[in-house]
Amino acid sequence: MYRVTPFLVTFAWALLAGSAFASLWLNLSPAGYYDAVEWRLMDLPLPVWLATTEPSLTPVNLTSDVLMALFLFVLGKELWEALVLERLRLHGRQALMPLTALAGGLAGAAAMWLLLSARFETAEEAVPGGGWAVPLGCDVVLAYVVGRAVLGPGSPALHVLLLVTIGADIAGLLAVGLSRPEAPLRLLWLLVPLLASLGVWWRFGRKASAGASEVERRRALRIWPYVLAGLASWVGVAAAGLPPALGLLPIIPAIPHSDRTFGLFAEAEGFLTDPLNRVAHLMIRPLVAVLFLYGLTHGGIDLAAWAPTTPITLGALWLGKPLGIVLGGLVLAPALGLPRPKGITRRDVVLIAGISGMGFSVPVLAIDHALPGGAMQSAARLGLALSLAAGPALIVLARLLPPGRKPRDRR
Repeated sequence: MYRVTPFLVTFAWALLAGSAFASLWLNLSPAGYYDAVEWRLMDLPLPVWLATTEPSLTPVNLTSDVLMALFLFVLGKELWEALVLERLRLHGRQALMPLTALAGGLAGAAAMWLLLSARFETAEEAVPGGGWAVPLGCDVVLAYVVGRAVLGPGSPALHVLLLVTIGADIAGLLAVGLSRPEAPLRLLWLLVPLLASLGVWWRFGRKASAGASEVERRRALRIWPYVLAGLASWVGVAAAGLPPALGLLPIIPAIPHSDRTFGLFAEAEGFLTDPLNRVAHLMIRPLVAVLFLYGLTHGGIDLAAWAPTTPITLGALWLGKPLGIVLGGLVLAPALGLPRPKGITRRDVVLIAGISGMGFSVPVLAIDHALPGGAMQSAARLGLALSLAAGPALIVLARLLPPGRKPRDRR
């Protein structure tokens, strides 16, 4: 197994630092905090055919809709490579068990949210059956930090953990966009990212193959055509009513890439020069600032916000999602004849399920779209913050469970 880039740990610290600063500010001066993060930078007079309302640019939507699109692009790039390009452990049938576990986790989290909210939710602004998309996402960077301590830095289970958490994040945001009745999808706008992706691939991407001339290959390896296609894709996704943070994902398959990958977030990919890896590497250092700003604008935790939505959020993350992952990975997958990836034990699957019960970055992004009212959102955000306590608990639990086989780290 190849070494995972140390930038994931830096991302985690940046996110936590921004959230800690925001929480301190929020609890000391709530009015000052909200005035700052919701400060109207400028109005955006968009035509009615592009947007149903006239939006304003604020620090909140700047980070969630624009800057986080860069982070989701990097996550999507890693997930796409994991499922499409040849790799040692997660290629072909080796990827089916993690995907089955992922599907089980998504179903378990949504079902537990609906069950608990129907039983305990008392907020006047609560919508029956609403908010179920909030606990679907995970937190890739924080899960990785905990995973290193729980599974070991050289464990192949780390790559399965990253695959599950990245998939859950993207699925969670898609679910948010598809479940918002107050913002009907204008699906025809999705033709824009489709045409942008196909167009840039036909004009440039396909000419990066070995059979093209040297001039065509050099043109195909330029970055600017894919940047322009990405901008068009982002506009199309946002106009369609989906979360704009997903806007750069459709362009990923059109960008020329290496014939192989070294693993999710592998440090060795820093030496690859294909356009997809070059774009991702250019984003790495700016993403440290992006995640800090995201934590600052979205991660403020009101310590007095406890409400029924708080335990509902915790129940969906700590009970529904881990139970679904375990049933999907250890019950449904064997019943379907799907093998576990090489080097992955039952103990690893149980620990991955527990770590996936931590939810913060992407679920916080989903809160703004999936839940009504400030009180419910603050209560759910407190539940997401409390879910991170699963990390220290799992580190202790991992010391008590019988150790599984620990494959050596492949350099």
